[in-house]
Amino acid sequence: MASLNVGNLGEYLREQRRNAQLSLRQLADAAGVSNPYLSQIERGLRKPSADILQQLAKALRISAETLYVQAGILDERDQEGLELRAAILADTAINEKQKQVLLQIYESFRKENGAVDEDQPKAPVPPRKRAAKKTAKKAVAVLKPRTTGGSGDDAAAAG
Repeated sequence: MASLNVGNLGEYLREQRRNAQLSLRQLADAAGVSNPYLSQIERGLRKPSADILQQLAKALRISAETLYVQAGILDERDQEGLELRAAILADTAINEKQKQVLLQIYESFRKENGAVDEDQPKAPVPPRKRAAKKTAKKAVAVLKPRTTGGSGDDAAAAG
């Protein structure tokens, strides 16, 4: 049974809260916990339940699985994937919508390529090209730099 690594969890939560530019009070309100309780978690004095970790993850817009790993509740099966997700969510150069689209694209590619958890049987995953293309098109629309005169493709097609 994994023991809770409460000190590192608290430091990680504080870092994520600061990256999200939230005060302790704002995060506590968003997660539905009291200010003192959240403060105690951040200082490593309290061991939050999986439900509380899930509420905090939702309020911080990060994966609950990431917090479970930090807390020692879950094994680090896919640490590279978690680190990638955390890096995307922590990037201040892109907005929240762009972050969510990047994460959706990443997950759609993983599903398309048959990435599954170790606990699940490794059955072939049917191709989901249509869904992946739709997600990719959405991503291009969100990530594409906006120009004032419309896109060059439209102008070329019209002329």
